[in-house]
Amino acid sequence: MPKLRNKHGPEYYLQGKIVKRLIEVGWHVERVIGNALQKGLPDLMAMHPRYGIRLIDVKNPGSYSFTRAQKVKWPVFHSYGGGVYILTSPDEVDLLLGSPNWLDYWKTSWGDPFESLEDRVDQLLDELEYE
Repeated sequence: MPKLRNKHGPEYYLQGKIVKRLIEVGWHVERVIGNALQKGLPDLMAMHPRYGIRLIDVKNPGSYSFTRAQKVKWPVFHSYGGGVYILTSPDEVDLLLGSPNWLDYWKTSWGDPFESLEDRVDQLLDELEYE
């Protein structure tokens, strides 16, 4: 008999634990539900009266990657003041009090995230024009 695949991967369950912890420590959390026209968006948007808005992506600590859209968009977000915070555990919510940490997860094999940033912005604008 074939093994049944779980409907959700490990990041889904980890995300639920992180959302629960964020709410416990005073954050309002919204899940970002992207569609085919919104690729590359982080998983969560969290707001706090003292710390402001944070864009959060949940990654599996044992195995993670960035999608092509994340590699294109996150450097652009960062350059406009919307850096992404990556959380791999509910115990890491204090990372939201510091600087965005997505660059800590950027693999050197992907190249310089800010190289040809102008080309990336042009590419995003071109995609919008065709959508």
